[in-house]
Amino acid sequence: MSWRRVPAALVVRWDGCAGRRRSRAAFAIGCSRPLAALAIVVTFAAVLAADARALASTDAPAVASAGGEGITLSDRLDRPLVADVAGGRARVQLSGLFDLEGYYIDQRPPGLIFGGDDSFANPRLSLFLDTRVGHSWYLFVEARADRGFDPRADSASFRFDQYFVRWTPLADGALDLQVGKFATVVGNWVARHDSWTNPLINAPLPYENVTTASDVKAAPSASAFLDRRRIPDKKREWVPLVWGPAYTSGAAVFARHGATDVALEVKNASLSSRPKEWDARARGFAYPTVGGRIGWRPSAAWTLGASLSGGTYLDDDGDTTGVGFRVGSHHETLAAVDAAYAWRHLQLWAETFVGRFEIPRVGNADTVAYYVEGRYKLTPRLFAALRWNQQFFGDVDNDHGHDRTWDQDAWRVDSAIGCRLNPHVQAKLQYSYKHQRGDLQQGEQLVAAQLTLKF
Repeated sequence: MSWRRVPAALVVRWDGCAGRRRSRAAFAIGCSRPLAALAIVVTFAAVLAADARALASTDAPAVASAGGEGITLSDRLDRPLVADVAGGRARVQLSGLFDLEGYYIDQRPPGLIFGGDDSFANPRLSLFLDTRVGHSWYLFVEARADRGFDPRADSASFRFDQYFVRWTPLADGALDLQVGKFATVVGNWVARHDSWTNPLINAPLPYENVTTASDVKAAPSASAFLDRRRIPDKKREWVPLVWGPAYTSGAAVFARHGATDVALEVKNASLSSRPKEWDARARGFAYPTVGGRIGWRPSAAWTLGASLSGGTYLDDDGDTTGVGFRVGSHHETLAAVDAAYAWRHLQLWAETFVGRFEIPRVGNADTVAYYVEGRYKLTPRLFAALRWNQQFFGDVDNDHGHDRTWDQDAWRVDSAIGCRLNPHVQAKLQYSYKHQRGDLQQGEQLVAAQLTLKF
């Protein structure tokens, strides 16, 4: 097997279902607040300056090929690195993303950003191996070098975030069967969650807002559970409604007929499970989660969908149950609807989630979360993005029979401007403001910059 670069071609990459793509993780290297803030400004200024130089000159710098032919660096990146195997019956392609991010945080880190309130830089390397065997088999592997799936979540590591095999038994491609570790089929954000496709840098609020529901530690009473609202997020103990793209392990079936598509999955962990639970070696299938989505395309501009998911969210290694409770008897259930619209330079997305956690010693804790997101192409290179997010929490009774909201209602606005300098380099600058009910705020202002190299 020998590797070679071939002329650019349309490459479809799968991350769990049709159109699903890769996620974001982080390689957090702590640095001082002034240096990190300076890095954000310098990074964005540098890429804009590079864009200006590119516009001022029509001649790109050339590099010499092995045969002496002069080609540009962009030409090299345009040609995918592929290898033919078994006499051309199988084709393997290697590609990747390199991201360099900078974060400025005004107080406690928001969402699923771990660590303290210091600013930091955040490099990340993702490698993707696509293998097609004949017309029926497809294998995908995603490897990543960082410091944990979420920014500053762990020490330096190298992981396989996704690996799966897909079989397409029908010639028309109307049915797929898939087994491995891959993104959830629920919702529509997962289809654009990688750094190249996501018009913003972070995830929508339902995918990263940490609630007071815990998968590893049960509150001794209902009043103690309600008291969690008054303390900063414990991200090692509490979980969001959906943890990012939820790269859990299991099997899925995808079917398409006309304008309708259906996806069903059986996974080893719930949508709120933390990344260490996603691998089947860490958490087996004793308490599976079942989910699905049905999508409908009434026209070329519109895509509508509805999703359901249910399964236990408790960690069987945690202190979550106590006497009289079982891990499998406490579930997270979720229902969602989503919509997407595209017209000329405008793209719009929206999702609404209705979720319920069954809390040991407390009962049902309900929440509703939604977001509306838009991206507008200002010029062939520049785009702007805006997202409005909100999450509301239901009431539970305390030890005295008085009902209280079990977490603080919150809203957040995310705004970003991006510049796609060429087919392989993209830069984004984002500002977010979040506010939650009460005096305690979990990170109000966030400034982030991201530079992405696609190869």
